Amino acid sequence: MSATPPTPPPLPSHVLGVPADDPAAADAGGADGAGVLDPSMTAPGSPPGLGVRWLGDARAQAVVWAPRAHGVEVVLDPEGEARVVPLAAGRRGYFAGTLTDVAPGTRYRYRLHAADGSSLDRADPASRFQPEGPLGPSAIDPWQDFAWTDAGFRAPPLHEQVVYELHVGTFTPAGTFDAVVDRLDHLVELGITTIELLPVWQFSGGRNWGYDGVLPFAVQDSYGGPEGLRRLVDAAHARGLAVWLDVVYNHVGPEGNHLDDFGPYLTEQRGTPWGPGLNTDAEDADAVRRFVVEHGIACVRELHLDGFRLDAVHGIVDTSAVHLLEEFTTAVKREGERLGKPVHVIAESDLCDPRLVRDVAAGGYGMDAQWADDFHHAVHVALTGERDGYYVDHDGLADLVPMLRDRYLHAGRYSEHRQRTVGRPGRDVPYDRFVVCVQNHDQVGNRMLGERLTALTDRAGLEVAAATLLTAPYVPMLWMGEEYAEPAPFQYFVSHTDLDLVEAVRTGRREEFATFAWQGEAPDPQSEETFTRSTLDLDLAHDGGAHQEMFALYRELIALRRALPVLHDPAGHDVDATLVPGAQAIGLHRSGPLGAVVIAINADDREVEVALAHAPGHWDERFSTAARHHGGVDPAGPPRQHASSATTSLVVPLAPRSVRVLVAGGTIERDDA
Repeated sequence: MSATPPTPPPLPSHVLGVPADDPAAADAGGADGAGVLDPSMTAPGSPPGLGVRWLGDARAQAVVWAPRAHGVEVVLDPEGEARVVPLAAGRRGYFAGTLTDVAPGTRYRYRLHAADGSSLDRADPASRFQPEGPLGPSAIDPWQDFAWTDAGFRAPPLHEQVVYELHVGTFTPAGTFDAVVDRLDHLVELGITTIELLPVWQFSGGRNWGYDGVLPFAVQDSYGGPEGLRRLVDAAHARGLAVWLDVVYNHVGPEGNHLDDFGPYLTEQRGTPWGPGLNTDAEDADAVRRFVVEHGIACVRELHLDGFRLDAVHGIVDTSAVHLLEEFTTAVKREGERLGKPVHVIAESDLCDPRLVRDVAAGGYGMDAQWADDFHHAVHVALTGERDGYYVDHDGLADLVPMLRDRYLHAGRYSEHRQRTVGRPGRDVPYDRFVVCVQNHDQVGNRMLGERLTALTDRAGLEVAAATLLTAPYVPMLWMGEEYAEPAPFQYFVSHTDLDLVEAVRTGRREEFATFAWQGEAPDPQSEETFTRSTLDLDLAHDGGAHQEMFALYRELIALRRALPVLHDPAGHDVDATLVPGAQAIGLHRSGPLGAVVIAINADDREVEVALAHAPGHWDERFSTAARHHGGVDPAGPPRQHASSATTSLVVPLAPRSVRVLVAGGTIERDDA
């Protein structure tokens, strides 16, 4: 084969989804005069250009950014007749062309020619489907042909959502999207509004958390590929469930990652703990940013996803005037508006920086919410007493006082764990711009043995955690299985084929646990047994015993949250928090236009009383964890008003490890809860 592919015919602008009269097309001719539109100038609202897009009538459109290639061809049916189609070179390293005599599912690779006459065959960086994994050929995905039935679905406002984080591979023994569909009624019965899927873009093998993905647009083949994900989203929408996707834009996984052969997608200058970071602001960064933004748009358009959780955005370093996070958020929300649906964007960040969730007009990035891990840490320390590793910064329920006031525990506060001052206050930011949990994949899976809270506290402690979470003013998120106290761990697992990489992962896991006092040996991440023992048994939720009782508690609490909108009303006042001296106990009082509520929490194993000085009047008990075990009567006795010379306080007695919820007269309740 020749080192330089033959010159293809000129391409009209409509091949790239831009009208022929678009003014961008007038300045889009390449230096070779071929007249190929520069895809970086694609008009807003036009179809995403990157990848191979099915056009119907046995045709497809191919667009790839490969500035390091001297020429690019598409090799169709690479394991068979290997028909070769040259692509035309455009400006700024783009290559494009129209493929004929193709069909949905046609497999292909890009052939990258170098100036020295050598060539490499690689999967499409924007492939939608890799039926043989990341090292195999790509396949044409006819996403336009899917028969959606969800035209009337709209996700609820963020403050009304209850999120359920789910790993597809271990949610069911089958580990597929279709198997998740079969258990959606479990989530509906529970009262969940939103599923958050751990990353599903293509990774090596069939066992992975998803954060080692290498082809963002391609949906994991072992889960069911893009068609399987569409079936899941459509079925979820039919049951009133929104679907978010966890996406990873801070790095790309190691095995099967060939982006460097195409162009400078990654840079060591933006190194992360997980490998090179994305090239967000250096030479050729525009095309990399476009790659990220188009992926988000494609998820909304082609997969009907309702939102995103962006992994570890503190690992996305960008000095551009418009941060990539703002650009991404603006683009996917605009696509949602075009389709008539809300799209939510959630950040995971340890920066404690309110700019993430402030509106763009106020100097922020316009994201809807961010994870607030300090809530988890506060509850975890209160219930377990652990104080090593990053828990050294935490005092238990006392952490909730600065969190509720400043929105961050570290709001310009020194972190002993990080050995520096972290964060700034964000008192103007509403509570519903924070997603909180008492368990998640990180906090469980990044323990050496992957123990859930189920293994770290008693039954009453689990009830305290659940009630604290689901009565909080934030957006609550459950980790799959916590709703019925799943006993199985969630451990770290991979299925790499590179033995050196496998050993590096094993070593890295051992080193990661050095700051914790955990005993024993870390499970082998490469072992299939590690993966298998992490699989849920959802049938326990109806076992007729303790697991079913826990499931009933979660159902009741989620129903209570829906019935009492004062708990999560964005227009409500800030929470007034009162600590019990010398105890892991706190009283939370919140009022607003919808009424007033008190949540009294005791994580200690002894009785305490919490006195709230600014809660006058009559209060009715609406919920009690202890009362559920004592015939509907809380054994600590009724709340009472205590008058002193200075003030009148509401005194709430609390049984060991219990939570009580009180409502003031006139508080609004929803009848449809």
